[in-house]
Amino acid sequence: MKKIIIFFAFFAFALTAFAQDKMANNIDNSNIALQGYSPVSYLDLGIAQRGVKNFKSVHNKVNYYFTSAEQKATFDKNPEKYLPQYGGYCAFGVYAGAKFRPDPNKFIVKDGKYFLYLYNIELDAQQLWLAENNHYGLVKTANTNWEKLKSTYN
Repeated sequence: MKKIIIFFAFFAFALTAFAQDKMANNIDNSNIALQGYSPVSYLDLGIAQRGVKNFKSVHNKVNYYFTSAEQKATFDKNPEKYLPQYGGYCAFGVYAGAKFRPDPNKFIVKDGKYFLYLYNIELDAQQLWLAENNHYGLVKTANTNWEKLKSTYN
């Protein structure tokens, strides 16, 4: 009986940890971040490039893809540097207090970080962010909001 209780306690802990990953990271059901786009391309090249399955790294149970072995090696040396802001959710959404899936081609690189934005037929969140002309103020509010949002499903 004691083994069964320990098993279920471990199972519950594992589910909670997995749920935290899903809440704090904009990942699909295969735990793929950035819809397969390379985090190194965003930050080092300033362009959105889809990675390939041959160059994959796993960091904190999240899968990241790259365009080359060199990009993968760069990420593996310092993965924290290359993680998207707000777990890869739309920066303007986080500023507004909600989580939205961004378009991986809509992003801004500033001060060694990259921010992703929602884009659809009704809304261009990147343009809303830029129109505010207050990057640091928006980031400050988004950072505060993210502390609550990263542990919710929204």
